[in-house]
Amino acid sequence: MSKPIVAIVGRPNVGKSTLFNGLAGQQISIVKDTPGVTRDRIYADVTWLNMVFTLVDTGGIEPDSSDVILSQMREQAQIAIDTADVIVFMTDVRQGLVDSDAKVADLLRRSQKPVVLAVNKVDSFQKQMADVYEFYNLGIGDPIPISAAGKLGIGELLEAITRQFPSSEESNQEDDRPRIAVVGKPNVGKSSIINRLLGENRVIVSDIAGTTRDAVDTEIIWNGKPYVFIDTAGLRRKSRVREELERYSIIRTVAAVDRSDIVVVVIDATEGITEQDAKIAGIAHERGKGVIIAVNKWDAVEKDDKTIYRHEKRIRNVLSYMPYAEMLFISAETGQRLPKLFDLIDLVIQYHSMRIATGVLNEIVSEAVALQQPPSDKGKRLKIFYITQVSVKPPTFVIFVNDKELMHFSYTRYLENRIRDTFGFRGTPLKFIIRERKES
Repeated sequence: MSKPIVAIVGRPNVGKSTLFNGLAGQQISIVKDTPGVTRDRIYADVTWLNMVFTLVDTGGIEPDSSDVILSQMREQAQIAIDTADVIVFMTDVRQGLVDSDAKVADLLRRSQKPVVLAVNKVDSFQKQMADVYEFYNLGIGDPIPISAAGKLGIGELLEAITRQFPSSEESNQEDDRPRIAVVGKPNVGKSSIINRLLGENRVIVSDIAGTTRDAVDTEIIWNGKPYVFIDTAGLRRKSRVREELERYSIIRTVAAVDRSDIVVVVIDATEGITEQDAKIAGIAHERGKGVIIAVNKWDAVEKDDKTIYRHEKRIRNVLSYMPYAEMLFISAETGQRLPKLFDLIDLVIQYHSMRIATGVLNEIVSEAVALQQPPSDKGKRLKIFYITQVSVKPPTFVIFVNDKELMHFSYTRYLENRIRDTFGFRGTPLKFIIRERKES
């Protein structure tokens, strides 16, 4: 089940980032010393009561008399609206109701998406409620007074947001078709790959910058088996709004990755791997999805006997935090090696949902410990009591030890490599949770 996406929308300086950091700041997971994973996060998973959702911090919307700025505002707001399940429209009680708020409210009303109206900077509910009531004039529901900085009214806001989520019956409908998200920078050939697999131009390959379509789900039957491909195409760079478009393409990527089992990260062979490619791949890695790197436009690269080796080495260096990822050199234009994509998808799905018996796991770990002693500190040595697998997608293991502080990252990686040597786990990340247990 994918997490609902909640986008915070509003004019600049109404406190969107303060609310985002307040709700998500402590829950943003940054893996230390992991190269290539973005740290300037505009999205984060938030847990409230028993619900988890993805919160998105959008850029400020500032309508202006200039047509260019107005169109950019609509473009950016529309992408957030298209992608989100619930929209938090944030306003500022100190500035009061302004014309820009009415324009944004009009945009949100037409979207027919659930909207929660938050009136920020309400430091005293008693003194400022009359000013809050003014926001009823927007015609998009009851205004909820909050102070993002003072953390007032946040519980009421979260309750209003989560009331809008789909019911568990709706979201738990069984669909066992493999879901594959095709992600990557603009113009790397994501839609072209799906069109080639389909044999028809069902996904529109558009040259219009900033196209604001939702991710498109396409069913493809291959050898009698159905697969659902989620395409996130539609965003291309445009010099004036390059940074904003990259922000929103990342929002779309997060939404698509959350809904998928396997992620195909498409890289342009003629351009080589870039920092943005590493950010996009990092989203799939952090969210525990199976990963296939598809190097597209391979037909357009001049080759000698070492070309593939050079390309693969460079990609592996940049994506050094995910050495498990499978890699395939393809051409959407000619169809070169595209049928192999389904073989890899089937392989990665198998490993992504693989379960290993506890007894077998502990035999492997015992052998690993015998070959390489666990680390020690100040005369105290790490003891590993046992390991067990607690879930799949991704395979997640709990290791019980005498002292968590002694379990260095490098030793966890060593045990991971021993498990991979035995079972493969190709194309899938492994997650390890370290728990302390008293010695009996």
